[in-house]
Amino acid sequence: MTPTLKALAFNCSLKASSNKESSSTDVLLRQLLDALASYDVNGDVIRAADYNIKPGVTSDEGDGDDWPSLRKRVLAADILIIGSPIWLGQPSSIAKRVLERMDAFLDEKDGRGRMPSYGKVAICAIVGNEDGAHHSAAEILSALLEVGFTVPSGGPTYWVGEALGSTDYKDLKEPPKAVAEWTRMLASNTAHLATLLKGAQYPGLAGGR
Repeated sequence: MTPTLKALAFNCSLKASSNKESSSTDVLLRQLLDALASYDVNGDVIRAADYNIKPGVTSDEGDGDDWPSLRKRVLAADILIIGSPIWLGQPSSIAKRVLERMDAFLDEKDGRGRMPSYGKVAICAIVGNEDGAHHSAAEILSALLEVGFTVPSGGPTYWVGEALGSTDYKDLKEPPKAVAEWTRMLASNTAHLATLLKGAQYPGLAGGR
């Protein structure tokens, strides 16, 4: 069956893809995309560190800014996924940069007061050692809601390692049962909501704002 929905995932690891070290964030994102594929969702992963995403809160910050082309891919997708490692108990600085750039949506409403992200679903995937998963997910999902995305039930999938441990998610031979089950549930909820919104966009306000 031809996929009817498209997902775009940002891997917000601090490491560029040129780094020979593998990414735990990428592992969880790939597992999430595999789960979404069973619901006819076709997905791609962008390694955000490979691009020059300039600081700012507009859709184009001038010469050398790679965000305008990435923005087009965000808006062409039905589902946006932010994948982030946890650093200092928070999402990565790169994840925050991606979120900041979508702040521009607040000033890009259509004639019915809708941001360009309306009707699109957003979720996140968080990995790290010790703690910070819930805090990181709260920051990411709150920001995505504010800039117009819709979050399904169970917005994050995540894994955190043992306190003071040295095991990373990428070191596991397979995901823990609870993580695998929740990833599948999140994929189901996400595909369901995205299908509904694709067929019935938010109406907005007659006459705009």
